[in-house]
Amino acid sequence: MAETNFSTVVEFILLGFSDLASLQGFLFGIFLFIYTSILVGNGLIIVITKVTAALQTPMYFFLRNFSFLEICYTSVTIPRMLSDLWTQKKNISLLACGIQLAILLSLGGTESFFLSVMAYDRYVAICKPLYYPVIMNHKKCLQLVTGAWLIGIPIQIAQTCQIFSLSFCGSNELSHVFCDIPPLLKLACGDTSLNELSVYAGATIFVTVPSLLILWSYTKIIKTILKLPSAVGRHKAFSTCSSHLIVVGLFYGSGFITYLRPKSNHSPGVDKVLALFYTIVTPLFNPMIYSLRNKDVIAAIKQLVSKCLS
Repeated sequence: MAETNFSTVVEFILLGFSDLASLQGFLFGIFLFIYTSILVGNGLIIVITKVTAALQTPMYFFLRNFSFLEICYTSVTIPRMLSDLWTQKKNISLLACGIQLAILLSLGGTESFFLSVMAYDRYVAICKPLYYPVIMNHKKCLQLVTGAWLIGIPIQIAQTCQIFSLSFCGSNELSHVFCDIPPLLKLACGDTSLNELSVYAGATIFVTVPSLLILWSYTKIIKTILKLPSAVGRHKAFSTCSSHLIVVGLFYGSGFITYLRPKSNHSPGVDKVLALFYTIVTPLFNPMIYSLRNKDVIAAIKQLVSKCLS
């Protein structure tokens, strides 16, 4: 099977935005600006949460790791997109495509579990504030972060190997901006029902399970907040969770639609938009969401800027 795969198709053509030939330069500028903004914004969060004494708490430790993850996540796809737009060479080898897919899926799984870890941190902080320093100690935080980084790697590599064990014959044009499961399955020969089932199983593990954990955490959080006697206390508690909930909605919303839809409902245009949404939009808005809605982060940024200017 694998031999047929490689003898039939030796590379894919990432069509990307080839249907917008007159806008290639404009799109390059837009994506370059977005990628630069992601690097600068998330890099700034990493720096200020590392050097600011007031931000040495578990919540900002997780946020620092999450921002680093966002940089890694976008670096798997955007530089390749920029290269394709600049050189107009859209071919990608099977090996490069497989590596890109494996890394992308692994980092996506990591992000999914990171969001559930951050929800658990808010649950402990709000529902068990007296025990928070004991439960969320440094060792526990390291274990949670390490687990989130590593838990998805073996499963996602196995799923990538399963996808690339299929035979790809006929057209090698991948109607997408990077290598992803839905467009690859469209080019596969023969029956792919087992592979689709595998995709749904993977989505259940990496999308549904973490989202249910987040739902459980916030159900407990909301019940606790509503019991607070002070309106100011309720508002403060909600504000510490709102940024995280916005990021959760952006990531899981696009993830559910992308990987839990039947193959027959996939269209290249919609797939491209959703792909850009969960690989670019969330990392782009992550720094703004967490900084503009967080007084401690804003104060830390002002303090850092004043030190640099003095």
